[in-house]
Amino acid sequence: MTSSALVAVDLAHEGNEASDLVHVDNQALLDAHGWDFGFWTVLDEGSVEDCIAVLGHARGAAADSGWEIYPLPAIAGDEKGRTEDAEAVARHDGWIYVVGSHYGSKAGPLQAKRAFVARFDEQSIDRMVPESELPIDIRRNKFRLHRLINDALDASHVVAITPGDNVRTRFIARTIERGTQRNKTWVDRLTDRDVPINIEGAAFRPDGNLLLALRFPTTAEGEPILVELAGVPAMFDDGADPTVVRVWELAGVSPPNALVGFRALSRSGPDVFDAIVGSIDATDKGSALLEDHPDGALAHCSHWRFTLPADGPHVTSVALVRDFPDLRNVEGLAVETGQTFYVTDEDHRIQVRFG
Repeated sequence: MTSSALVAVDLAHEGNEASDLVHVDNQALLDAHGWDFGFWTVLDEGSVEDCIAVLGHARGAAADSGWEIYPLPAIAGDEKGRTEDAEAVARHDGWIYVVGSHYGSKAGPLQAKRAFVARFDEQSIDRMVPESELPIDIRRNKFRLHRLINDALDASHVVAITPGDNVRTRFIARTIERGTQRNKTWVDRLTDRDVPINIEGAAFRPDGNLLLALRFPTTAEGEPILVELAGVPAMFDDGADPTVVRVWELAGVSPPNALVGFRALSRSGPDVFDAIVGSIDATDKGSALLEDHPDGALAHCSHWRFTLPADGPHVTSVALVRDFPDLRNVEGLAVETGQTFYVTDEDHRIQVRFG
């Protein structure tokens, strides 16, 4: 386990939350800004077209200086203002994918605006980001993915935790009630036996399947869960729904008598991934999850590296890379230039930490 101290740099931005990191793979964009490397991230809880940002490091600057952050002016067309709560970013075949949490507020209910996947063409950017109005393609799934994941959990050898009655009422029953009252077409995609889904990380496997890292649910033993989707690019090419091909359990990372979920996910090699795990929800913010599952508040963040085995569902080749005993809000990580970079939103400020 790495124990050396990390360098922390505050980023000048009006927002106070950054979720996930994926490295910039566009030399024209880096050159336009004079950066040696950079990362895509998402900020705050607005519409997806308003929350994508890029942060970069000035070429030749010292490691702890020369950092900049800029929003990406994205054009959503007819989907403008119809999404919320982007949580994860991932790269595949020249596209940057952005995934909504598919969750709701901490007290419920679930919100259809958060159930989306979007993408934009990173390679089409050939100038500074603030000067680049870029179309973003958005697919709102109206709880189709919620249904697919719940059905997959029911059929999986990975046993998901049974939510408490408070969670079932606030997140599932009230969502069904609201959908019924408003004659929403999506209401039939929820059942009273469902588990609320909270997506916090995403990364593509080399074969093009997308791993979704869940903060909730955990397994019945309190371990984090990954859901593997096939056919995500086809959602944009021909409108087809993806399929769940496997559910994975990250085994052996939960402290005794605690529940931990994913906070971030990044691919660092062929089927080698880095992940942040931590508490299932924030404390002192009226969390329905923590009312029913107080042991989900115990864990601080930690960084783990794992390799997916040839077959599932249990991932046991897991190594602790770094522990964060004083941090509960590590929101993203990426390995670049031989270092690991983390983004946090501690104390109402965005920080990049690395070392």
